[in-house]
Amino acid sequence: MIIRCWGARGSIPVCGKDYLRYGGNTTCLEIQNNDGDILLVDAGSGIREAGNALVATGQLNVTLLLTHGHWDHIMGFPFFKPLYQPQIEITVVGEAFAQDSIKDILTQVMSAPYFPINYDEVRANVIYADRCGDIFPLGDLCVESIALSHPNRASGYKFMDNGKTFVFFTDNELGLDHEGAAGYDSYVSFCRDADLLVHDAEYKDDEYSGKRGWGHSTVGQAARLALDAGVKRLGLFHHNQDRRDDEIDDMVAGCRDLMARAGARTDCFGVSQGMEMTL
Repeated sequence: MIIRCWGARGSIPVCGKDYLRYGGNTTCLEIQNNDGDILLVDAGSGIREAGNALVATGQLNVTLLLTHGHWDHIMGFPFFKPLYQPQIEITVVGEAFAQDSIKDILTQVMSAPYFPINYDEVRANVIYADRCGDIFPLGDLCVESIALSHPNRASGYKFMDNGKTFVFFTDNELGLDHEGAAGYDSYVSFCRDADLLVHDAEYKDDEYSGKRGWGHSTVGQAARLALDAGVKRLGLFHHNQDRRDDEIDDMVAGCRDLMARAGARTDCFGVSQGMEMTL
């Protein structure tokens, strides 16, 4: 399994000299299984570059899996070049929760006054599939979902292929159970012994008191989940829009120190735009 990050930033894209190492695009991951099937997770601003790469390589089939419908996770959808290629088939999978359907959400992104090109201009064969059940196949990947703790709800996903496990928890507040959240004990069980956990770590621990209820975790909370679940690697994700590269470096160093003091072998790192991880 190959995991590529096309965007690791939270809330809104950023640019400038202080954001070069970790990047400025909002959430988009690419997962490629051992048979070369392509799955994208979320349509933040990073999906623009992901789409350009797919078109350049002649990829004709792609699945887009959505964690939730907040703006920073769907804002790149109108700029996804495969949408305008008639030979490409795109399967969009996600949950509507208590909101509109997936298609309605994405159609609204491409409607006046938000965007000049109407959804009717889409030329690809786009198939929408509200997923059924908590475990479902996508190609040779087995995908399992769980309800995260986030305003308006969100889903976390576990990807299993060829004996390797990757868990992706973006936008998950471990310090508070929002409506519909599965709860901490369930998260520990879900992540148990994962080869890689990529988790929301938007805040420093001393920032959390003023951000409680906003739907995101601290680096310490993410580290504690990784320790309790016994995961092998922890990637810190959903970097705050104002977080400079050197500040993220400090958060990673603090996470590594916590792991060392706990006597754990868990590797901690900051997920960066352009990073490729192989399991």
